[in-house]
Order: sequence, then C-alpha cells, then structure tokens
Amino acid sequence: MPSRGKTFVGFGFGPIQSALFLYEAYCSGNFDRYVIAEVDAALVEAVRAAGGRYAINIAYPDRIAQVQVDGVRVCNPADESDRRELVEAIAAADEMATALPSVKFYDTGDAASVTRLLADGLQRRAPSQPAILYAAENHNHAAEILSERLAALVPPDALSNVQTLNTVIGKMSGVISDGETIQRLGLAPLTPHTPRAVLVERFNHILISRVTRADLQRGIEVFVEKDDLLPFEEAKLYGHNAIHALIGYLACLRGLTTMAEAADHADIMATARTAFLDESGAALVQKYASLQDPLFTADGYRAYADDLIERMVNPHLNDLIARVTRDARRKLGYDDRLFGTMRLALSQGIEPVCMAQGAAAALLCASENGLSAQEDAQAILREIWGPQADEQADHLIALTWQAMPRR
Repeated sequence: MPSRGKTFVGFGFGPIQSALFLYEAYCSGNFDRYVIAEVDAALVEAVRAAGGRYAINIAYPDRIAQVQVDGVRVCNPADESDRRELVEAIAAADEMATALPSVKFYDTGDAASVTRLLADGLQRRAPSQPAILYAAENHNHAAEILSERLAALVPPDALSNVQTLNTVIGKMSGVISDGETIQRLGLAPLTPHTPRAVLVERFNHILISRVTRADLQRGIEVFVEKDDLLPFEEAKLYGHNAIHALIGYLACLRGLTTMAEAADHADIMATARTAFLDESGAALVQKYASLQDPLFTADGYRAYADDLIERMVNPHLNDLIARVTRDARRKLGYDDRLFGTMRLALSQGIEPVCMAQGAAAALLCASENGLSAQEDAQAILREIWGPQADEQADHLIALTWQAMPRR
C-alpha cells in the first residue's frame, strides 16, 4: 500500500485503537510508520512474535470479514528500551491518538504514563513540526483535560505546534476471549498467540474537533470535523448510548442473551424507536435547531435513529446483553444516558415515558433486593444521584416508578 511517510503513534491497544485509529491510519495509505504504547507485556510480545501483524474482525450487516494490519511496532513503556523508542516516535509523529479506558489513565504509571511519555517526546520535537493528538476517552472534555495535564509538564513553546482534538466515536466494538464463541463465529484472533479476538462494526463516521492550524493536514482523512462537538456528543450520549442501554435493559428483563435477539421482540423495538425519535430526537432537534446541521432536523435525526437501531441489533456483532447492562448504577447517574436523556426531554417540554421504561428496567437490574414500593426506588436513585439531584428529581422518580413492569 502506498504511503506518504507520516508517523502514527497510539496509546493503548484496545478495539478503538487497533480497529479504528490505527486501522484507519493504515487504510489511508498516508503513513509508513506505526508505533503503539501498550502496558500489557504479553500482548506486546505476541504482536512482535507475529512480525508486527495483527487481525481484526469487521461485522457487516450480512457477514464478518477478517482483515490484517502489518508493520506495527508495539512497545511497553515500562521497559526502558521500549520507552526510549516511544519517546523518539512521539518526537517524530504526525498524528497520535490516546484510546484509554478513561481520562483517569492519563497519569497512570509514573514515568510510563501517557502524559510523561508525551511530555518527553513533545519537548524533543522541532518547533516547526506540527502534530495532531486525538483524545478518544469517551469524555466530553478529554482533549482539554489532556492538554491541561501536558501544560503542567511541557514548556508552552513545545506545545504550540500540537493541536489536541476531541472525538465522538459512535463505533460499536468489543473483545471476545471465549474460545467457543471465537470458533463459532469464525473469528480471527488478534495474533496467533493471543486467545482473544477484536470484533467491530463496519463504521468509521467519526466526528472530531475542527483543525484550526493551517499547517496541519490530516493523514486520517475519513474523520469529519465539526466546529462545536458538544451537540454531537449529546446526540451520542442521549441518542446512541441511551437507546442502546434501553434495549439492553428491557432485553435483560426478558432473559435475552444478545442484542440481536431483541430484534424479534416488536414491543422492545417499538419502545426504543419511539424513545429515540419522539423523546431524545425531538428534544435534541428542538435544542439545536439553530445550528442548521442536517442531524438536528426531523428527517436527519430519523435517518440517524433508523441507522443506529439497525446497527445495534446486528447479529454479526455478538453484542452481549451482559456487556450492555453492566455497571447499571453508573448508567443510572443523573447526567448519564438514561436520566440525562429524560432530563433533556423534560427541559424541552417532553414527557419521556419510553425512556422511563429503560430507566425502570435498569433500576431493577441495579437493585439487589427488589423494589416493593416507590420509596425503594427513590432511596436507590437518591443515593446514586447524591447532590446532583435538583427540582426534576421527584418527577423523574415518579416517571420511573410508573414505568416499572408489574408482575
């Protein structure tokens, strides 16, 4: 594949890095060097043993395809020699991407941390050499947080040639480590010596902050720039994430195993579509109509919802209900996908009765001893929400209790 001599550096080697950023950099043909920082020593050695080659599995609507990426150098920042190699690569990088579990991991690992690695590498860069740094930690202000951490370690002149960008990643992905499932689906393992497989959907419409430097030319050309990402981050959280969770929790109450099985339950899918269009969508379209962006129109949001609902129940993704519904208490947070969407709807004069069904199902999953009265639901939710709860809280609790399935 032809290339134009650019260097890509990534931090973390999970599905978003391996099957999105690094994969899209590889497919672009604009890079000829790929260096990844990964703290899993066994994974580093496995990729090296495979000659810098790894495989991912891409779920299409009608099949699963296997693709390989090669020419990748994976380094363990805890190893001194590897750390020097990473610092040198950062000093030469054109584009970089952090894809960690959360922004909390920026400073994990002392000298091996992402911020320390970046700080050492950025200070060695030529002042005239610009770079892009994508922050992909599923946080609305990941780029600002990372920039602030770096500013505490790096002189301003060494940061002036780097633009850190936020991202909105609506790509569904996962790692499958169960050997029987890997065999049943015919998946390619990450490497011949790695007993797990990366399975992602075929989707790369990723939104990023606007590149404002005239001297920066993105090598990963497929991403879409937006002047203000916040509305699209809300569409991701209060649309994609919210409806995904709603389907998952309703399916959990039915004893279903995968999201694909929910497609056979017409009432679940009808509730999801109504919540998506008439509650999440109606609220977001109303809130952001002034942007005049195609997404925030009735037709645009309907197309967005229809596409996502179809993707959410793709049978080739093997998206497990157990994965979708884990950590229910976090997802019941006041600003999170369920109640955050309900609050948004209420703020726009919309009663979120369908979203309340998802919240009620999630509350049942989070309750260890069951719920026998509205007071039980109130106690759990008030505990989860803490001081965030405001004047909407009583209304939200009442809506959730009214939506509770009666046995």
